[in-house]
Amino acid sequence: MKAIRRFSVRPVLPEPLRPLSDLARNLRWSWHPETRELFRSVDPDGWRAAGGDPVRLLGAVSARRLNELAEDRGFLRRLAVAAGDLHDYLTEPRWYQRAEGELPAAVAYFSPEFGITAALPQYSGGLGILAGDHLKAASDLGAPLIGVGLLYRHGYFRQSLSRDGWQQEHYPVLDPDEMPLEPLCEPDGTPVRPALRLPGGRTLHAQVWLAKVGRVPLLLLDSGVEENAPRERDVTDRLYGGGSEHRLLQEMLLGIGGVRAVRAYCRITGHPEPEVFHTNEGHAGFLGLERIRELGERGAPFEAAVEAVRAGTLFTTHTPVPAGIDRFDRELVARHFGEDGELPGVAAEQVLQLGTETYPGGDGGVFNMAVMGLRLAQRANGVSTLHGSVSREMFRGLWPGFDAAEVPIASVTNGVHAPTWTAAEMRRPAPGTDDAGLWELRRTLRERLVEEVRRRLYDSWRQRGASPAELGWIDGVFDPDVLTVGFARRVPAYKRLTLMLRDRERFTRLLLHPERPVQFVVAGKAHPADEGGKRLIQELVRFADDPRVRHRIVFLPDYGMGMAQHLYTGCDVWLNNPLRPLEACGTSGMKAALNGGLNLSVLDGWWDEWYEPDFGWAIPTAEDGAVAGTAGGASGGGPLGDSPADRERRDAMEAAALYGLLEEQVAPCFYERGAAGDGLPERWIGMVRQTLTRLGPKLPADRMVREYVERLYTPAARAHRAMDTAAAERLAEWKARVRAGWPRVAVDHVESVAGSVELGGKLALRVRVLLGDLAPGDVEVQVVAGRVDASDTLSAADAVRVPLKVSGEPAEDGGRLYEGLLALDRTGPFGYTVRVLPAHPLLAGPAELGLVALPPDDLQAREAAGVLLR
Repeated sequence: MKAIRRFSVRPVLPEPLRPLSDLARNLRWSWHPETRELFRSVDPDGWRAAGGDPVRLLGAVSARRLNELAEDRGFLRRLAVAAGDLHDYLTEPRWYQRAEGELPAAVAYFSPEFGITAALPQYSGGLGILAGDHLKAASDLGAPLIGVGLLYRHGYFRQSLSRDGWQQEHYPVLDPDEMPLEPLCEPDGTPVRPALRLPGGRTLHAQVWLAKVGRVPLLLLDSGVEENAPRERDVTDRLYGGGSEHRLLQEMLLGIGGVRAVRAYCRITGHPEPEVFHTNEGHAGFLGLERIRELGERGAPFEAAVEAVRAGTLFTTHTPVPAGIDRFDRELVARHFGEDGELPGVAAEQVLQLGTETYPGGDGGVFNMAVMGLRLAQRANGVSTLHGSVSREMFRGLWPGFDAAEVPIASVTNGVHAPTWTAAEMRRPAPGTDDAGLWELRRTLRERLVEEVRRRLYDSWRQRGASPAELGWIDGVFDPDVLTVGFARRVPAYKRLTLMLRDRERFTRLLLHPERPVQFVVAGKAHPADEGGKRLIQELVRFADDPRVRHRIVFLPDYGMGMAQHLYTGCDVWLNNPLRPLEACGTSGMKAALNGGLNLSVLDGWWDEWYEPDFGWAIPTAEDGAVAGTAGGASGGGPLGDSPADRERRDAMEAAALYGLLEEQVAPCFYERGAAGDGLPERWIGMVRQTLTRLGPKLPADRMVREYVERLYTPAARAHRAMDTAAAERLAEWKARVRAGWPRVAVDHVESVAGSVELGGKLALRVRVLLGDLAPGDVEVQVVAGRVDASDTLSAADAVRVPLKVSGEPAEDGGRLYEGLLALDRTGPFGYTVRVLPAHPLLAGPAELGLVALPPDDLQAREAAGVLLR
């Protein structure tokens, strides 16, 4: 018989064991080995059965065992130490409390997914893991973040394989009472219930659950409540599921409901109100609309409310391609923000204007969440240096007239939470261990991975229908003394899961080499709707099923945090071969590096930024011309495009480059033994040591969070404080006046006099500018100078920008004269131009309005101005 309703009965702990409940319900245990070891000692078998989840463990342990522990003085002493350590962690000043300057009172961090621990499966891939690591690092640093997300009753999905290797999806029901969560309630015990008004008189209610991530509260909104009709109850059923309206409702609940949950949490607990709102990808962009509504209720006009919201908002983009952005039909958005929808007081047309693709090539019929996110954030960033550059190019249409290099999108390279992802054995003093000790340590971790691979492979084959009698071969899968390569990530086409299979015979020879064999462990999930991704998985699984190679290559289904921690610690090499530059950052290789793993990767994401030959290998790509067969190479043809034939050529060339590196460099380095006769691979150990000591310190998420605090959060908080209602109204009025008057702003005449064109000389400039109805205080007139190429194009990378000063009185036509000196500080081809930009003390940068006035094309011919020095 099937139960018609499910609920969890929580245990009653004996009084001496009550601190166990606090330890279990603060997720710091997920990165604190001593606390995990304490729970393991409660019931080792039960700990394994519970998957390392303290809440599930305490729900299953027997009353007899609890009573034994309540009288075990040794256990109670350990419990007291652990409880005291958590108390100190939560209350003592940390980096943030000791930092100088006026830091934000609080930051609200919104993300559609959070990967904190396998015990709270609310993530699908890198975006969620990054968000989880962001919260953990913020907690360790004492940064006052409030995390905001959704609670999905089915999570993402659990993955298994059919007998023929096809991905199967399963959606187990997740009971919040069985997870480390507690409901957010008013002081009288009434649950907090944010509600959204939907078209047709419907209402979307949500429960707010609180997860404690160390010092950081994480608020998760859950629509699975009885007040909702069945349709609304399913809004948070699963991560990235459903059609367009389903996704829109999820994102409205995350953004609008999330702000309301934050307000309730701060009111109830006394937590400082956020001065900065951080939108982690476009999914949470509606948070800006809710804050506009709040300000409107206090009397702020819409335009002023937009300026106030922008001042304290940061938008982080994670996608390098337009196809990765959520875009909704305008009519769908208009219906949900119409007269009987959400946000009374904010007109639907005002909402639509924020997300409309008004730039050349944009689609005026869609509502773009990233466009809205950028328009409602005064600061924005990508997640690696290369991704910042890609993002500036991708979104440059929002700032017409500016070179991509000047588009106001910065970059903060992602990091990973070292305590979560580093094996205990690899922490100090591992980098100082002698060569023999370090090599033995790496073998221990590899051996542990081999055991995990065999266990998971056995379970997978049993799920695929194999009998135990068929699976004796699994005992011989993998060898703890063989070079082990890991590849695990989501399975969209651009990550190229099957590039390694491009030349199957060559790859098979690599796996089975008699002296230098290589073994591969592969894992990853394809989106349930991605048939192409599922075919890639099936292709790899069928290859790995071949009895010739199945002891050297395995595909492990149901990739998640629990599996990942074994892969990152046990693999010798981490492989990453995406189509460059489609990997925004790609932090999995960072986690491997923290454990002494060497990276073998295309120069994309973070690897493009920090690669050195001491840390691993760079796979040549067709674009950089380093692969035989690119334009001008052996196979002939021009530069590669995106046609099927070009993609085939690119994959063939880059696969060949991958095989070559493995055969000629990676495997020989691993198996080569030094002349000292000690049996150690000296070059390999040297690279491991360089990875740990030189690359390792750049990778942790605490470095990343400090950069966010110093470079983005603190300036945003400062701008938020300066943007009171009156200031916001004045800024909005100024922007409207500047936009209206900008068509009449022009560079009319340029004169330059050079005393000497030698290095160290100076160029005197006089520029006449027409300002129309604007005043000199509304603009900045700049000279932009630097090296030029053969077409006299300035290099934005090293150009200098020098403001000129207004001189004299206005002419009868309103023209103003600007003067200044330009230092000739470099040799070679050198040039300059002048431009006019809007200027206001409350702007984050000169490109914020997307307005610029440049000299007309015929100015040099008309005035013999704009002298080019060579």
